[in-house]
Amino acid sequence: MNDIQLMTRAADNIRTLAVSMVEKANSGHPGGAMGGADFINVLFSEYLIYDPDNATWAGRDRFYLDPGHMSPMLYATLALQGKFSIDDLKNFRQWGSPTTGHPERDVTRGIENTSGPLGQGHTFAAGAAVAEKFLETKLGSVMMQHKIYAYISDGGIQEEISQGTGRLAGALGLNNLIMFYDSNDIQLSTECNAVTAENTAMKYESWGWNVITINGNDVAEIRQALDKALQEKERPTLIIGNTIMGKGALQADGSSYERNVKTHGAPLGGDAYKNTIENLGGDIHHPFAIAEDVQALYDNRAEELRKIVAQRHAAEDQWKAQHPEKATQMKEWFSGNAPKVDWSSLTQKAGAATRNASSACLSLLAEQVPNMVCSSADLSNSDKTDGFLKKTQSMVKGDFSGAFFQAGVSELTMACMCIGMYLHGGVIPACGTFFVFSDYMKPAIRMAALMEVPIKFIWSHDAFRVGEDGPTHEPVEQEAQIRLMEKLKNHSGKDAVRVFRPADVEETTVCWQMAMENMETPTALIFSRQNIENLPEGTPYQEARKGAYIVAGSDEKFDVILLASGSEVSTLVAGSQLLRKEGVKVRIVSVPSEGLFRRQSCEYQNEILPKNAKIFGLTAGLPVTLEGLVGANGKVFGLESFGYSAPYKVLDEKLGFTAENVYKQVKDFLAK
Repeated sequence: MNDIQLMTRAADNIRTLAVSMVEKANSGHPGGAMGGADFINVLFSEYLIYDPDNATWAGRDRFYLDPGHMSPMLYATLALQGKFSIDDLKNFRQWGSPTTGHPERDVTRGIENTSGPLGQGHTFAAGAAVAEKFLETKLGSVMMQHKIYAYISDGGIQEEISQGTGRLAGALGLNNLIMFYDSNDIQLSTECNAVTAENTAMKYESWGWNVITINGNDVAEIRQALDKALQEKERPTLIIGNTIMGKGALQADGSSYERNVKTHGAPLGGDAYKNTIENLGGDIHHPFAIAEDVQALYDNRAEELRKIVAQRHAAEDQWKAQHPEKATQMKEWFSGNAPKVDWSSLTQKAGAATRNASSACLSLLAEQVPNMVCSSADLSNSDKTDGFLKKTQSMVKGDFSGAFFQAGVSELTMACMCIGMYLHGGVIPACGTFFVFSDYMKPAIRMAALMEVPIKFIWSHDAFRVGEDGPTHEPVEQEAQIRLMEKLKNHSGKDAVRVFRPADVEETTVCWQMAMENMETPTALIFSRQNIENLPEGTPYQEARKGAYIVAGSDEKFDVILLASGSEVSTLVAGSQLLRKEGVKVRIVSVPSEGLFRRQSCEYQNEILPKNAKIFGLTAGLPVTLEGLVGANGKVFGLESFGYSAPYKVLDEKLGFTAENVYKQVKDFLAK
């Protein structure tokens, strides 16, 4: 058997395993996995550099799968590396199995990213490529010399996020990014020519990519394309592989089942499955088998890699000996631990907008956290991420020494690339935009929560007080939406997302401290555009760490609790002064994070919000945002419509966010 025959046999073995996984589960997508088997086999058995004995080695090449529905292809290939067992493959899509329907991040098993929503996976890869370039400027080429491989399908190319990713990767000249486009012209419900007539090669060339078009099922052409991609010095590479959907599949009557839409998203079934297994050289009675010569191919590659990485490790050890401080720094960066930050020098300007207070925090972080990268969707001077930018510089093609990532107007792409930076390892990412545009980012927020990525989402212009910009820019329902995710738990039992909306500049500092300490889940930080009066002197701001706490000046024995987050807390303080003039005793509670508050002991929760207390909530969002806190007998005053265009002080008056209306609403509430 010659070299090409063995490689084809290995790819057919991957096809056999993939189609059998789908058949046994009676669920899944066999066609794409069958078409892509040749490329992934060449990549994993000949090109991908990894340590067979240390899956988390920082110097490894990384492979990011975009079309998560092609998971059987990836699981089958990783089984050849010994990272999944035959039993794992047999339990595809079953309860408790590591072979989930779409891959879930598990670096120890060779899965770098959770994938499913098309377009995000290859964007994670682009973010990882940025991280590698950024870290290379700090650690050198000995420690950072790996490649980032991505695999995308027709669907991922069509998703709008691919435009932002292609544009940014090309503009930055990410020559360490190599992406294979599995172009089989078939999607789930139609052929691709029914929905697109674009020239993909020309599109990527216009963005500054190196584009190579090949027969994606031809081993020799795949090798040639990868060799050329590895030699590219200036541009990211797109390998357009024209592949055959359902390659090797036969129908029940023995005719070809290739290029058929039906193979995309359903088991082959019955005689079609039987004929396909036999056509691929498998045994229908024992389809979950790895041929000895195929296993030997991967075993031999593992031995080759041990020699390759031994040389890499020797060079790394020499570098560590020559640069002990940098070596210690690198170890800490890749540990996943929270960075050490000295906040003692930070002073905030009283009465400023919380976005300005956030800017002050970011300035300090830019100076003290050298592996932090901050980004903004073309709004740095408005969302005040420019506090970070002023202490560094923007990344540009050929120079990644700066720590600010200019994303342009592409919130979803920005978020996913920042997630990819963290997935690479060694980088702490943060990204900012207006709160209303968090809607664009929702798919990325969800994926960050699923993967437990501690990205920091910075959202300014938190309410209708955006003012003259009008209802298109005034968030109303957004806080309720993100607070819903705050109530979710991830598979580790942690809050899916930590959400903070600070009441003033001092509370902003505490919220940023908690955000930087949180290396387990994403953190959302929501800031005001307008200035906010500081809470009364003596307010115990560190109590914000419990999610909710009593503001200074509250009455020890109270008639009513006034509760809010963000700028509404200062409105409650002003309203309380009017109430006290009439003998109403008031407790004011700031709740920057309901999620954290719900994690406190029942005793603490009852101490802050006694069960029988009368509670009035004020929110610039939907009333449902606070209804869980005020309880069935409480009252929430919020918005029940979109905002309006006017100066924010006019809007406060017209919409009822004034001390006088707090007084009126509370009096009416207590009278009932």
